[in-house]
Formats: sequence, structure tokens, C-alpha cells
Amino acid sequence: MTDRNAHAFQVSCRALLGAAALCAAGHTWAAANYASITLTMSDKTVTLTGRDLSIDQIVMVARFGAKVELSAEARQRQADNYGLLLEAAAEGIPVYWFNRGTGDQRETVLFEGDPLSPKNHALVEKTQFERFHSGAEWGTGPEIADEEIVRAMMVVRANGMVYNAPSPQLSQMLLDLLNQRITPVVQSRGTLGEGDLAQLGNVGAAMVGAGEAYYQGVRMTAAQALKNAGLTPIRPFGADDNALTSSNAYATGQAALLVHDAKEALEWTDLIYAIDLNGMNSSITPLSLVVQRDRPEKWLNWHAARMLDMIKGSYLFDADPKRIIQDPESLRASSIRQASAWEEWAALRDAVLFQANSSDHNPAVNVGLGPQDSWELATPQLMRFFVKGGPHSHGQHGYIVSNANWDPYPMANRIESFVIALANMDIAVMLRIERFRNPFFTGVSVADVLHGAGGGFFGYAPVDLQQEIQTLTNPVAPFGSAIVGTVEDLQAQTRIKAQRARQAVDITFDLLSFDLLEGSLWMDVRKTQDPKRNFGAAPTAVWTAFRRRVPLQQGSEPVAREPGAPSTSRLAAQYLRTTPAVTFYRGTAEPTAVR
Repeated sequence: MTDRNAHAFQVSCRALLGAAALCAAGHTWAAANYASITLTMSDKTVTLTGRDLSIDQIVMVARFGAKVELSAEARQRQADNYGLLLEAAAEGIPVYWFNRGTGDQRETVLFEGDPLSPKNHALVEKTQFERFHSGAEWGTGPEIADEEIVRAMMVVRANGMVYNAPSPQLSQMLLDLLNQRITPVVQSRGTLGEGDLAQLGNVGAAMVGAGEAYYQGVRMTAAQALKNAGLTPIRPFGADDNALTSSNAYATGQAALLVHDAKEALEWTDLIYAIDLNGMNSSITPLSLVVQRDRPEKWLNWHAARMLDMIKGSYLFDADPKRIIQDPESLRASSIRQASAWEEWAALRDAVLFQANSSDHNPAVNVGLGPQDSWELATPQLMRFFVKGGPHSHGQHGYIVSNANWDPYPMANRIESFVIALANMDIAVMLRIERFRNPFFTGVSVADVLHGAGGGFFGYAPVDLQQEIQTLTNPVAPFGSAIVGTVEDLQAQTRIKAQRARQAVDITFDLLSFDLLEGSLWMDVRKTQDPKRNFGAAPTAVWTAFRRRVPLQQGSEPVAREPGAPSTSRLAAQYLRTTPAVTFYRGTAEPTAVR
């Protein structure tokens, strides 16, 4: 921290906290608020191939501490790419971000000839070390407070680096950081959402012992963290700064966490909807084959069948002269809204998997391609970048060409599409909570059946949560600012999109906690009305387990809680976040996403 920054930090601390003692060290606050991962999968190992990294595997590494390794094929591909990179320079071929500069310096010659000649080797090594070391100052705060985000970024980068040309020491160090649980201190801002240079630059700095890092959850200098883990700082070479930082791994890692958590939210939404149907004594005709045949869309039909399967055996299929013919629209249309959210989720999942298992790197390195493989490769323009092959590449030929693979689409679009679908689902969730308070739909009030029972009124909270989600649906406006000598003129802001989407999912869990409380209360009502009633296996299992965690409030007075004890809504939210939905219902695999 510079003197100027330290002074600003101290002033802001005094103004905001009124306690100068908390400002003695700039990292004390960050360390105290750092969310470390839970090492429940540290005995597992994920093999990276560059082709088949799954969302669950990213979460295993990022959130639960699983180890990583490269497949033999992936390691060989990296070695071949690295050899082609060195050979290209030796043959005098211009390579962006290696023997040529970057951005508006793309035509600047950095060195000529063999990079392994004594003169060039010293120059390249010195330049690379300086770039890595300076990475400690890149980006701007606040620091990322969740260890899982940094680890998600690193595992995505390690997988995508298979397509690039890293030196062997760079590739291995990225794996070592993950396996030894050295998590660099990373700034949360300073990326344009396409090419997360600042965040990956922070990681690179830790590799050479610059900046700070968390070792096993404890903050210290990066140099000390490496020493504690028995690692030696690397001496980067070749185009290592390019190989590490030219990627969207920061956004992609967060998007992978988003996909994982969003699926859990959707699973719970379905289970709670099944509870609501039982609680409302619903007319479940909208789910029936009669309706589904008239609207043959595979996600809608899949979801209706899924909901019918959840409530199979419920009293809702029995005759009941008091059951109204048609539920409130929010309950009738919930399956449609939820099915549509699932469809957008699947499209997002596919886009994230594509992003994580393909190259988002510039330049593109491809060993083995030759002018005979496609007509354009034989043209003079493309032959300019053809590496004939020599000692550095063990005779292998190929191409190294500049590109725009750093543009994070279609993933960036899919993130925003999913948030819109989620918000359209959540409005139905919020409204059906409200409709339970109207005897016009329920046919009875809680007090009529459960005399003295508490609960069933949450003030404005569900509406407030839904409105907060609504504010997140406005897309980030497309924008291009011509920067770096006007060479770079498009920005994607995927960082903002991914963070907003994760926020929307998080708030959805809070909204669902109220829905779970309301639906469970009404299942209590229906069971009290007729103890012989069945609700279906999945709703019954959820209701029974939830009531063990949050018992029905009895009596007219609010339940007394210990000071600092969580409210029932907080208990419900904790329950949803810590209890996998598949505990109660696995169902069938969703259909293939519609493109």
C-alpha cells in the first residue's frame, strides 16, 4: 500500500468506523471479512483436459478444495504449443503479445530472432518477470472477499490454458496454487468484462512472490505463502503474461458458481411450488395432459410432468366439493414461469460450459494445421503466420494468429437472459405468497383451523425482495469506449452481469424462504382439516424435515427468541441454502436446451 493510499485508507476508516485502531493495517479488515472455503473434497482430484470440465467439478475445486491435475494429453498439447511459440519467433513470424507488443503497440518489435539466444533469453525473462511483478498493483478494490471466486477463476484458467502456450513452470504453478491452497489477494474491479487482465495479473504476481495471498485461509505476503507451501517463485518466460491473463476466467468462474447455485434455487422453487399446491387445495388441472397436449413445448411439458410426479398420491387428485375450479393466476402459471426459467438456465449452463472448455485467448495457437487443411490457410495473408517447424517445435508446424476470442459471447447474453427469466418466475412466487392470505382462494383462514397459530404474515418483505430482484433485470447497456489508442473499442462488462445474476439468485433464496414458511403453514392447515390427507412423497418429506428445523408457532404471542437468534425467515433461508433439494426429489433429467 502506497503512502498516499494508506493515508486515504486511514481517513476513511476514521470517518466510517470511528476507530483508528481498526485501521493500523490495511489488510486487517479484509482478512476479518474473508470467506474461506470448506475443505470437504480435498481428497478428490479433478483432471483437466480442456474439453470436459463440468460445473460440478469447478465447484468441487473452487468451493470445497478438490485438487487438480492435467491429463497427459493436455500437458503434451501445452508443451507442443509452447514449442511452436518459440519456433515462430525463431522463424521471424510476428506473434502478437510475444515478439510484438499489445494493444496500440501491436506493431512494435520487442525482439527479433531466436528467443533462446543468450541476448533474447535475458531480455524476455527480464520483461516477463517485471510484468508479473507489476501485476500486484493491477485492478482496484474492494478485494474479493470470497475465496471460492478466486479459486473458480484459477481452475477455469488452468483448464483453458490447455489451448495456449504457457511455459511448463507457469502451467505447473497455477496447479500448485490451487492444490496448496494459496489464494492470491485479487481486486474485484478493473476489468472490462472481456479479458480479465487485472484479476489474473494479481494471480501472476503471487507466482513470482509479489503482493499478498491467503495460505490455508491465513493472509500473508505471497512470498511467505510460497515458502510455507515449499514452492519456489517461478521465472516466467515466453509469452507467459499473455498465456495467463488473456482470458475471461474471472467472469466465467463466477458464472459457473451462478449456474450451480441457480439450479439449486430452481430445484427448491419446484419443491416449494408442490407444497403450495397442497396448501392451496389447488385445482391442478393446468398440469394435466389435457392442457399439455394443446401446448407441446418440451420444457413446459417436462415441468408439468415433473410437478405431477412430485404431488402424485396427493389428496389434490381426490374429489373435494370445496375445491375451487381455478386457482389464482400466479399459482396456475407458476409451472410455465418455472419451466421457462429452467430453459434459460440450461442455455446458460451450456454457454458457460462452452466458455470454460474452449479458448478465449489471443492469439490462437494451433499445432498441426497446414495450408492444405483449408483454402484460406494457403493464402498469402494466413501464410504470413504459418510456422514451418524446427528444433523448438520438434519439427511440428502450425499457425499462431490474432483473434477476438476474448469476446465473452454468447455467455454474457445468456447471463442476462436468465436473470430476466428468474425475475419473471419470482413475481409469481411473491404473488402466490400473498394469495394465501385471501380466503377467496384458500376457502378458509388459518385462524379458522389452527386456533392461536402464529405466522402467515411477513409484512412487506416478500414484495420488497421481489422489487429488488426486479431492479436487476435491466440489462447492462451495450457500450464501447475507444481506449488504448482506440484499438480496443468494445466492452462486455461480464463482471457486472455475473455479479448481478448471482445477487438475483441469492435474493431468490430469501424470497423462497417466505414461500416455504407460507406453504408449510397451509399444509399444517390442510392436515389439521383432515389428518388422513396425503400430499405426495416429496412435499411430505420437505414439510416433515422443515418442521423439525422450524416448528409451527403456537399461541397468540410471538415466540421468544434468545438475543441474536435468527428469525423464522432467516432459519428458513439457512435451511434452503444448506439442504440440497435432491435430498427430497431427484426426478428425471431435464430435456436438451432449446437453441
